[in-house]
Amino acid sequence: MLLRHDAMSNYSPPKLIELVTPDDYTVGLETAPITIVEYGDYECPHCGYFHQIISQLLHELGSRVRYVFRHFPISSIHPNARRAAQAVEAAAEQGKFWQMHNTLFDNQKDLSRENLQEYAERLGLDLKKFALDLDSDMIANRIDDDIELGVKSGVNGTPTLFVNDTRYDGAWDLDSLSEFIDKPFGLKIQVLTQRFTDLAVSGGILLFLFTILALILSNSSLSDQYLAFWSKDFALIVGGFELRESLLHIVNDGLMAIFFFVVGLEIKREVLIGELSERKKAMLPVFAAIGGIVVPTTIYVLINWGNAEKLAGWAIPMATDIAFLLVILTFFDKRIPASLRIFFSALAIVDDLAAILVISIFYTDQLEFAFLGAGLFIVAILFVINRFRIYSSLPYLVLGLVLWYMFLESGIHPTIAGVILAFTIPTRKPPDTKILIAQCNTLMIDPHLGDFTEDSLRHAALQTLETITERLQSPSQRLEHDVQPWTVYLILPIFALANAGISLSGTTSSLLTSSVTLGIILGLVIGKPLGIILFAWIAVKLNVAQLPGQVSWKDIFAISWLAGIGFTMSLFIAGIAFEGETLASEAKIGILIASAIAALLGLIIGLLLTKQIGEAHSDV
Repeated sequence: MLLRHDAMSNYSPPKLIELVTPDDYTVGLETAPITIVEYGDYECPHCGYFHQIISQLLHELGSRVRYVFRHFPISSIHPNARRAAQAVEAAAEQGKFWQMHNTLFDNQKDLSRENLQEYAERLGLDLKKFALDLDSDMIANRIDDDIELGVKSGVNGTPTLFVNDTRYDGAWDLDSLSEFIDKPFGLKIQVLTQRFTDLAVSGGILLFLFTILALILSNSSLSDQYLAFWSKDFALIVGGFELRESLLHIVNDGLMAIFFFVVGLEIKREVLIGELSERKKAMLPVFAAIGGIVVPTTIYVLINWGNAEKLAGWAIPMATDIAFLLVILTFFDKRIPASLRIFFSALAIVDDLAAILVISIFYTDQLEFAFLGAGLFIVAILFVINRFRIYSSLPYLVLGLVLWYMFLESGIHPTIAGVILAFTIPTRKPPDTKILIAQCNTLMIDPHLGDFTEDSLRHAALQTLETITERLQSPSQRLEHDVQPWTVYLILPIFALANAGISLSGTTSSLLTSSVTLGIILGLVIGKPLGIILFAWIAVKLNVAQLPGQVSWKDIFAISWLAGIGFTMSLFIAGIAFEGETLASEAKIGILIASAIAALLGLIIGLLLTKQIGEAHSDV
C-alpha cells in the first residue's frame, strides 16, 4: 500500500535548521518566547516592504519577540545585493550592523559602491577599515554560510520568514503576521497538530493502533458484539432501486474503492511526472517489485500445492504496506539516504499496481455481462469527457459512482472502479511561471479607478487570484490533495478495525502451522526481501538499471526486510480470496505474524547496518 505526503498532497512547511547561531545579530531578549528569523536581500523590493512590517511588528510585540536577519542576496536578479550584504557585515565589524541595515533598506535604489561608502561616512565608520572589510574573505564566507543554511532550511526566495523554526507561508500584511505569532500557545498547538497530520508515518501509526484495538475487541467479552456489528445489513432504497450490504462489505467494497481511487491517482502521477516517468529511473524499482511478487507467491504456491481451495490465497504475500514501512524507517532518522526512501516508494507504486491487476483478473466472480457492458460504456464516456478537456470534477465523480455500482453487480470487484476512475481524471501541464507572475503583478497594481474603494479593488483582485490558482490546478491534483487525508485518517483505520479482528482464544498449534499460515509467513518474511534483492541485482547486472545515488547493496539488503510487512493489501486480498472462516483466520494470523516478524527483523538488521551506512554516506 502506498502512503505518501508530499508537495502534491499534504503540505508540510520546512523547518529552520538552526534557530539562532553565535554569528547572528539579533534584536530583542534571548528569553523572548517568540523568535523570528528573516532571510532577506537588500535590493529586493519585497524585502523593503517587509522591512516596514517587521519594524511595526517589533514595536507592537516588544519584549515578547527576538528578531534575527540573515543574508540571502539573489545576485542573478539583484546585482548590488551581495555587496550591500557585505557592507552591512563590514559595518557590524565596527558595531553598527543594524544602523547600516536600516540605512540600506531606506535607500534600496542607491546601493552602488560609492553610495555604500557615503552611508558608512554618515554612520561615522572608519572608512579605511570599512573598505578593507567590504572585500574581505571572512565577510564573504559569513554571507555564504547564511545562504547555505537558508537553502538547507527551505529558503527559495526573499523575504522568507521563520517563526520559532517553522517557515511562515501566510500573507505578508501586518494583521496576518501578528495574528499568527502573537498567540504563542495557539501557535504551539497548531504546530504540534500540523507536525502530526503532515507526518508521512502518522497514517501507519493509526493503522497500528486500530489493529491493536480490533485484536482487543475480538478477544474480549465484547467479541460477539464486535462481530455482530460488522455483520449488520444496511440498505439504500430509492423507489424500486435497492442496494443491501453488510457493514463489512460497505467498508471493503465501498470505502476501499475510495482508497483505490487515491492509489490510482498516485500511480498516474508517478507515471506522468514522478519516479516512474523516466525509464532508466523506473527500471530498478520495477524489477525489484516484480521480484518481491514472484518469489513470495512461488513460495506460497509450493507449500500449498495440491489444495485448490488454499491456493486461492497465492496473491496474499505479494503486497508491501508502505505505511508501516515508513513507521519503522523513522527509527533510522537521517542515517539512510533520501534516495532509498524514494526507491521504496516507487517500488510500492509498482507493487500496488500489480495487486490491482491481480484482483481485477484473478479475483473476479461469475460475470454478469449486461452490467459489465454498462460499466465499460461508462468508462468510455469518462475517457471521452477527459478527451474534451472537461476539468470540472463533478461529472467524473457522478459517473464514478455509477461505474462502481455496475462493477459491483457485474462480478468484478468494485474497488477496481476507483482505479479506473482515477486514470480518467484529467491532468494539466505546469503553468508558465513568468506569465503567472505577470498576471499577478497586473492584478495587484493599484489602477486608481475613480470611485472604487481600495478595499473593493483588493477584494476583487484576491477573488481573481483565487480563481486563477484554482483553475491552474488539475482535477487530478486537487482530488488527490482533498481525498487522501480521508483515506489515511478515516478509511484505512476503519478497514483495519473491521478486518484485523481475529479471535485467538481457540488458536491451536495446527492453526499456527497450517500451510496457509506458513506460506504467508515464509512468503512475506523470506520471499519478499529475497525477491527484491535478487531481481534488483539482476537488473543492475543486465545494465538495464542502476543503483540510486548514495545507495549501496547493503542499504537495499537492510531495508528490504521491512518489505515483508504486508498488512492492508494482504488483508484485503485475503478477504476476497477465502470465503470460509477457517482459511480466512489462518490467512489473517499469517499476515499479522509475518508483519510483526518482518518489522522486528527489519528494525534489528537495519539498526545493525545503518551506523555503517551512515558513516559510508558521510564520506561521500
